[in-house]
Amino acid sequence: MALAAATAAAARAEGALTIGTGSRAGVYYQAGSALCRLVESAAAGLPCRAEATAGSLANLRDLRAGRLQIGLVQSDWQYHALHGSEELAAAGPDPDLRSLFSLHSEAFLLVARRDAGIGRLQDLPGKRVNIGNPGSGQRGTMEIVMRQTGWERATFAMTDELNAAEQSLALCNGHVDAMVYIVGIPNESLAQAMRLCDAVIVEVAGRPVDILMAKHPFYVPLTVPGGLYAGNPRDVRTFGVTATVVSSAKVDADTVYAVTKAVFENLEALRRAHPAFHRLNPQRMTSDGLTAPLHEGALRYYRERGWL
Repeated sequence: MALAAATAAAARAEGALTIGTGSRAGVYYQAGSALCRLVESAAAGLPCRAEATAGSLANLRDLRAGRLQIGLVQSDWQYHALHGSEELAAAGPDPDLRSLFSLHSEAFLLVARRDAGIGRLQDLPGKRVNIGNPGSGQRGTMEIVMRQTGWERATFAMTDELNAAEQSLALCNGHVDAMVYIVGIPNESLAQAMRLCDAVIVEVAGRPVDILMAKHPFYVPLTVPGGLYAGNPRDVRTFGVTATVVSSAKVDADTVYAVTKAVFENLEALRRAHPAFHRLNPQRMTSDGLTAPLHEGALRYYRERGWL
């Protein structure tokens, strides 16, 4: 209690703890909001704010620059930030990046209008595709998929850069034939879009995807269960990543300890916050998708619990 009170006082002096999330329509924003509710309730009033952002890449850049204290990021981009690879190569490796815990699995979803003639990933050339907004994890991952398949933007009839909150409307209005979405499932905004737009989730599988997963172990095969969304009565194969929560070694260890403690000692409340969190498991949360070293504050809590 004394530690939590001291941490809260320090945070009030410095301003609210800020968690970088993603689009307000996505699961990251809901996850960040849920984390803040737990922190403010459990950590003696530690002020916390979930900030809508462009997504994983933007969060990693803002963490490195000190504009965020905590961020939600895809596990593939956590890896690339730590090693200074892919779209984060120009900045070089981030030696201060630290892991706290992971959350839910996220599927790489290719959603297409039923009348677009797209039955699988390989049908995309010549179509109008929303590849995601710059700074988002889904945009970065889509670009990796494009390179793996030998595609460029000119491969498509048109590419758009809409964020998660805008792309469903573009699909419904016929502005694009397909959109990419990396999200925890089930997702209500996606379900609504599929009902209103007469859309289907398309299989993302085959040799290019198999090679991609073999080269990068942070990508794993996933299946969207049949019947989960309107228009998809059968299982659909794809791949995915893990949503992870990260910070910087420069962030105070007592603050990270308070956040970690608030989450794991109120895990049932977090599970109730969104259907994608129903299967959260402490053992997996302390290991899955975490390539950056554990933050000192998180490590202290895990040792206290005897988990490490």
